[in-house]
Amino acid sequence: MVAAELGLVIGDAAVDAVLDVRRRCVAGDGNDPVDEAGHLRLKHDGLDPAGSWVTADGFAIRRDGQLDLAVAPDARGHGLGGRLAAAALAEPGPVAAWSHGDHPAARALARRTGLERVRELWVMRRSSDVPLPEQAPVPGVTIRPYAGAADDAALLAVNAAAFADHPEQGALDQAGLSERMREPWFDPSGLLLAVDATGDLLGFHWTKRHDEHRGEVYVVGIAPAAQGRGLGRALTLAGLHLLVSRGAREIVLYVESDNDPALRVYRGLGFEHASADTHVQYRRMSTPVTEAPAG
Repeated sequence: MVAAELGLVIGDAAVDAVLDVRRRCVAGDGNDPVDEAGHLRLKHDGLDPAGSWVTADGFAIRRDGQLDLAVAPDARGHGLGGRLAAAALAEPGPVAAWSHGDHPAARALARRTGLERVRELWVMRRSSDVPLPEQAPVPGVTIRPYAGAADDAALLAVNAAAFADHPEQGALDQAGLSERMREPWFDPSGLLLAVDATGDLLGFHWTKRHDEHRGEVYVVGIAPAAQGRGLGRALTLAGLHLLVSRGAREIVLYVESDNDPALRVYRGLGFEHASADTHVQYRRMSTPVTEAPAG
């Protein structure tokens, strides 16, 4: 499919068009169609013309097996999503794509293009009007804020061990950590570390503030050897108290829908999930084989 058929824009205009479509999706759907990892790739690496198809009303970006595709709400219903998907999926190979908000149009497009629903990520929310339980100490454990680069190696090691089976979080390296710490929202005092009497890191809770009144349980990670001691709840609660003390009226978090231990902790702390707050990952494991026409 050539640029003329889609009306593609290129260069700096393409980057601006992606940002505009994202803004229109946030205004119309309540969700950014590009997740944090995709946002950081765009911010730091820009667009690869060989793997991006961008119009004034929609875009498809395929990079490292991940597909980000969106059409602005006011431009839907005219087949643009299907045309962008056809262009982006023409090359064979595994592809994963997220639907932020489980949009019915994304479900229909996934069916037409042979992508299977494989994961659900829940957004859970709690109002700060609901009283928080008191913080109870964990014997032999101190919770302190991040102290700077000297903590990075231990933080990355615990993160890698805690999320060894997680396809995104477990891959965090020093470059990714540094990128996130350069983001405007980063506050070192909002990254809480649980250490034992010798100073060894047992777990962490990285909080995030979206704005003056909205916070997030960004990442909670517990070293496998320290699990079963109530650290997950203690660290989560410490972060919640911190966010509320700084004015958060609503706190959100993202959790895999099948992570039962985490769900028990979060529900016990007053978090709730609504069906509309579901992000879905679709995946193509291989390219379907098309039968040759008879004759």
